[in-house]
Amino acid sequence: MKNRKKVEVCFTPNLYDLHAEDAEIVVVIDVLRATTAMCAAFDNGVAKMIPVATLEEAFEYKKKGFIVAAERGGEIVEGFDIGNSPASYMGNKFEGDTIVITTTNGTKAIHTARNAATVVIGSFTNLDALSEWLIEQNKNVLLLGSGWKSKFCLEDTMCAGAFVENLQKSGKFRCEDDSSVAAKFMYIQAKDNYLSYLKASSHRVRLAALDLNEDIKYCLTPNTSSVIPILKGQLFS
Repeated sequence: MKNRKKVEVCFTPNLYDLHAEDAEIVVVIDVLRATTAMCAAFDNGVAKMIPVATLEEAFEYKKKGFIVAAERGGEIVEGFDIGNSPASYMGNKFEGDTIVITTTNGTKAIHTARNAATVVIGSFTNLDALSEWLIEQNKNVLLLGSGWKSKFCLEDTMCAGAFVENLQKSGKFRCEDDSSVAAKFMYIQAKDNYLSYLKASSHRVRLAALDLNEDIKYCLTPNTSSVIPILKGQLFS
């Protein structure tokens, strides 16, 4: 037991400092929709992604000619190219490009974790591929939920719980915090029907009101991707 690495869940970025001390790898999770969209981007040929926390930074990149994805409150910010819908990247339309991205929650979580030794992007879509990679690294893992404006959200916690279960099944990881235990059991309760479990969740309701049900279904479909976006300096590749 002592030789096993730790896997912990941090529900929101504003709790990050309470969990970060022993974290060697931080997995940022924003199921609906930033980290899922980033996985979709790399699956469809995007070469690099630069996450920025603020719209001001995003505007500066746009002035320099970059393609910029900007979302606030679930919608594309006026004046930008795209938002954070996975569908925006389908069809290799941005193949070989560098995309700058800023979102309500996901890129802020990335910014919070930016000084960790290793930061990677997690979602349901790359669940098994990333789990296998994390097991191979054999390092302490912190699963950071992006939440909604620093508040707890179901879907990120549920996804974190899926990673906890996968890592524990390997026999190489242990949980010490109740947050990890709670996330795991939330996932176990929900895994037979994610959509039903999240029917009343605040962000699903928010996105459904914006007629984004196809995005929701895509984001809650596991193991459609094998990409593992890793932060190198200021960008993912």
